[in-house]
Amino acid sequence: MTDKPTKPVPDLSYETAAREKGFMRIAGVDEVGRGPLAGPVMAAAVVLDIANVPEGLNDSKKLSEKKRRALVELLEMSAQIGVGEASVEEIDEHNILRASHIAMLRAVEALDPQPDYLLIDGNMIPRGVGLPCSAVVKGDSKSQSIAAASIIAKTLRDDLMADLALQYPGYGWEKNAGYPTKMHQDALKDLGVTPHHRVSFKPVHNILYQD
Repeated sequence: MTDKPTKPVPDLSYETAAREKGFMRIAGVDEVGRGPLAGPVMAAAVVLDIANVPEGLNDSKKLSEKKRRALVELLEMSAQIGVGEASVEEIDEHNILRASHIAMLRAVEALDPQPDYLLIDGNMIPRGVGLPCSAVVKGDSKSQSIAAASIIAKTLRDDLMADLALQYPGYGWEKNAGYPTKMHQDALKDLGVTPHHRVSFKPVHNILYQD
C-alpha cells in the first residue's frame, strides 16, 4: 500500500526570494468575500516575523474555525497586520474585482511602517500599487504571508457578518457569511433586500427589478 502524496503547504520561499533581492519588509496580501451576495469585501496585509512564524498557516478555507481563531491570536502577537475593506456601495459602483483591489490597497496603507515588497494573492496587480510586488496565483496555499492574510481577512469578515446577522435575522449570515446558500436566497425572496446586499449581483438585482 503506497502512501498518498501529501498536499503542499505554504512556506517562505517567496518571502526568501524577495529578501535575497534586498527587500526586508515583505507583506502578504489577500482578500475574502468576492462571492457573497451581501456584506463588504475584506482584505488583510501581513508582515510576518520570520523568526516567529506560527505553525499551521494555510489557506483559510482549508482550516477549521477553531484553528483559524487560534492562528489569529498568534499572529496578533507576532506579526504586523493591516486591514482594509470595500463597502457594498463601492462594490456596486465599481465591480467586485476593483472593489477587492481597493480593499487590498487599504490594507497595505494601514501598515505602519510601510512594507517594501508585496506578495499579492491572485493573477493581477491592483491598479495604484506604489510598491514593488508580485502576484502569486493561489498564493494562500503557497506563501505563509499570504496565508496569514487570508486567515485574518476571513476571520474578521465572518465576525462582521455574524454581527450583521443579529440586525437582519433570517438570512443565515452567521453561518453563510453572505454567500448564496439556499437559505440565503430563499430569505431574499421572502424577506426582501437589505441595505447590505450587493445590488449589482444578479440574484439581488433580479429581486429588486423583477417584472
